[in-house]
Amino acid sequence: MPLQYKDYYETLGVPKSASAKDIKSAYRKLARTWHPDVNPTKKKEAEEKFKEISEAYEVLSDSEKRKRYDTLGPNWQQQAQNFGYGGYQPGGDGVHYEFHDLGEEEAGFSDFFRTFFSDFAPRGAAGGRRTSSRRGIRGNDAEYGIELSLRDAYAGGSRQLTVQTQARCPRCGGTGTVEGKLCHECRGTGTVAVTKTLDVSIPRGVRDGQRIRLSGQGGLGFGGGPNGDLYLVVHIAHDPLFERRGDDLYEEHPVSVYTLVLGGETTVPTITGKIDMRVPALSQNGRVLRIGGKGMPKLRSDGNGDLYVKLVAELPTKPTEKERELWAQLAETAKAR
Repeated sequence: MPLQYKDYYETLGVPKSASAKDIKSAYRKLARTWHPDVNPTKKKEAEEKFKEISEAYEVLSDSEKRKRYDTLGPNWQQQAQNFGYGGYQPGGDGVHYEFHDLGEEEAGFSDFFRTFFSDFAPRGAAGGRRTSSRRGIRGNDAEYGIELSLRDAYAGGSRQLTVQTQARCPRCGGTGTVEGKLCHECRGTGTVAVTKTLDVSIPRGVRDGQRIRLSGQGGLGFGGGPNGDLYLVVHIAHDPLFERRGDDLYEEHPVSVYTLVLGGETTVPTITGKIDMRVPALSQNGRVLRIGGKGMPKLRSDGNGDLYVKLVAELPTKPTEKERELWAQLAETAKAR
């Protein structure tokens, strides 16, 4: 029979200018509507419709296939001959064209698809294209914010996180229907809201804005498809003492003017506790001293960053009369130089 042209854009209900995101969104919506498991009373019709939707998505979601499809234009029948279509037509020579092995999923696609796209690598083969899920739809990935203190990020370790998510409806098993009727528990969506507690492993040295992937903890798959993933987006709260820059920490530390001039020791806080630090004599106000290895753990290597301590001069607020006299003497000595 004559080769029938397939308008894949019309099948998915999107314009030719549709973005990849729009095409994927349209496919998900239609696939959920026409999946055979959701239409037990008209399964045959649903299977055919689902096959058409999957074929359209197979082409339009692949940049190379879509490019070829868009270039067919009104001359697609001549192009069919160039690609080797030999289906029987009245008055034709009846030559039968042997198509490439399309694999189990693509075998049910139309002659139009097999004529123009059978030369692409079968899905699942080495170097092949993305595997579409005619048997099921992969669940959406999800993001969830997780709040950490700077000390939490330093220590890392395990913690529990409670999230609101979706689970398969226990009444209808995720099909959205019970005995051919709309499931009242999930209202036909196949999912219900649940609260889930997850054990999360926080890597030492994790940074603000980084994502922690929890495989299979995202949106539910549909029709036997796998679940999506859950990405935890790390938000590290402001610390009143330390400023983080990469793996290094910075702090301002008050030091008496006497210690700045004469030198000596001062006790400074670090993220793991207080330590003594030597202040060189004649240090200027604002001088920055480095303490090696007292910063944040390095996320992808051994060791820690450094701690940088900015010396801030601390002047006496209530000097005694004796101290005033000594300061005056110092001032006079400085003038006499």
